[in-house]
Amino acid sequence: MTPTDPLVSTEWLAAHIGDANVKILDASFKLPGVLPLPKDDYLAAHLPGAVFFDVDAVSDHSNPLPHMYPSAEQFGRDAGQLGISNADTVVLYDAGGWVAAPRAWWMFLAFGHSNVRILNGGLKKWRAEGRPVESGEVKPKPATFSAIYDSKRVRSMQQLIANVESRAEQVIDARAADRFEGRAPEPRAGIRSGHIPGARNVPYNQLFDAATGTMKPLDDLRAAFANAGIGLDAPIVTSCGSGVSAGVLTLALYRLGITDTALYDGSWSEWGQAGGPPVATGPA
Repeated sequence: MTPTDPLVSTEWLAAHIGDANVKILDASFKLPGVLPLPKDDYLAAHLPGAVFFDVDAVSDHSNPLPHMYPSAEQFGRDAGQLGISNADTVVLYDAGGWVAAPRAWWMFLAFGHSNVRILNGGLKKWRAEGRPVESGEVKPKPATFSAIYDSKRVRSMQQLIANVESRAEQVIDARAADRFEGRAPEPRAGIRSGHIPGARNVPYNQLFDAATGTMKPLDDLRAAFANAGIGLDAPIVTSCGSGVSAGVLTLALYRLGITDTALYDGSWSEWGQAGGPPVATGPA
């Protein structure tokens, strides 16, 4: 059985935007220091009824690494405060640059909520079609959300260190090639350049059409992984700069029927720290 496509069209959402159990979340995200802040973009224009999902807020605040997975208890509390119950269909979108909606989608899946979708093309496509937007903050009515964490969907640095030796899982890095190969500095201070030894590179922006904001056809996605030397019949872990854009790879693989991948939550902001594990440079 093929999995349900996680993507929904703007046409579908326009037809269901008024449904009582359809909850829309704006999960837009930018790298540190990029202005205006995603929350300010949201306040200026968002889909009708959309609530802001803050990737940095829905995270483990006791961990110094950026936006690491929270506990199931915290995720349940945060989702409830966003007005989401276990009976709701969650529809996520971002600005159309495909960064954080897939991360939020994978978090919902990892915390036991399978009824979650992503708006294909995001706010970019919605606005290009002349569909309505609103400004200001949407204050949702709190709901009760029970979360159960599925650790199989996430990897730790210890697991990835062991994997450098065993090569049991293929690691795919979503960062741009110049960062992966160690030719460009990292955007976060004090982080070394390069990649996890043995990792492959599929820059996440190769998987969607920049002009429309929509994800590329399945054949194009399949080709992007094949060209990077990835076998779709063997285990896969996705990685990136801080565990956000890796979700774009996770989503593309899911659409190809590869639903049992894992995401390396700490990603390069953890591995690349001074004194961290070995780093490789150059092409994969």
